[in-house]
Amino acid sequence: MPEYGYFLSCEQYGPAELIEQARMAEQAGFQALWISDHYHPWNDEQGQSPFVWSVIGALSEAVSLPVETAVTCPTVRMHPAVVAQAAATSAVMTENRFRLGVGSGEALNEHILGDHWPPAHVRLDMLEEAIQVMRRLFTGEEVNHHGPHYTVENARLYTVPDEPIPIDISGFGPAATQLASRVGDGYITIEPDEAMVEQYRKGGGGGKLVSGGTKVCYDTDKDEAVRTVHRLWANEQLPGELGQVLPSPKHFEQAQQLVTEDMVRENRVCGDDVDEHVAELKKFADAGFDRVYVNQIGPDLRGFFDFYRTKVLPQLQQAV
Repeated sequence: MPEYGYFLSCEQYGPAELIEQARMAEQAGFQALWISDHYHPWNDEQGQSPFVWSVIGALSEAVSLPVETAVTCPTVRMHPAVVAQAAATSAVMTENRFRLGVGSGEALNEHILGDHWPPAHVRLDMLEEAIQVMRRLFTGEEVNHHGPHYTVENARLYTVPDEPIPIDISGFGPAATQLASRVGDGYITIEPDEAMVEQYRKGGGGGKLVSGGTKVCYDTDKDEAVRTVHRLWANEQLPGELGQVLPSPKHFEQAQQLVTEDMVRENRVCGDDVDEHVAELKKFADAGFDRVYVNQIGPDLRGFFDFYRTKVLPQLQQAV
């Protein structure tokens, strides 16, 4: 049976709200936490974007659940040597309950310093080199590295955990999934795609951790839930590579005018039908995922956590 975790959205909530949600998630019976790593929200309606590493520090004191970034881009906005220090400190503070989820990133967050936003194949090359640099730094030894994308000189992390930090790689297409299977300690994706999981496992991932996540909107009024998702997260219905290449929240707001409420209704679980919520998460279990994370979009957080504690999670456990 998969473990079920809660997905903390840094795009939609401030630090104090995220910490309170983590507490509620643990009390409701969720077994792990994901937390997004963004510089910007996807649109101004979402309205937040705290620095994830500060929030993780607070989470280490507030809850006892495992925590993973979903996902950090360690290639452009932040040098991999700096990400390595942040991840190592997070692992120490959480007593080895931290996993570093990484991906090739989005222009939305990564171009803010004026750096060129490279094409996808170059971003994957950068990600692979960044992972090499970080793993060397996690040993606590001095690192000197002169590669095609990064230079590190006389760098040593003095605060490191006593166990290696797992690095899970996000992949939504064959090339990124192949990279994850070749060099990752786990695989992250957001679609319950059995074929991609199979590619990962057969390509070298074997029995390593496969994690997925989805968003829902619990509300006793389904129509209101649809309107809430359309207002806050219509960007998720945009096709293709737009999520990786649009440079600002304003551009996403322009593009998501093409997304209708009917599209949201067809593609997102909205409302309080237990069977619909269970079926959404069971798709990931049926596709071979080991951990499944869910995020509540709507404002009724207490209702959501009570709903999952009393109805959804027990039914998922019985479904095995």
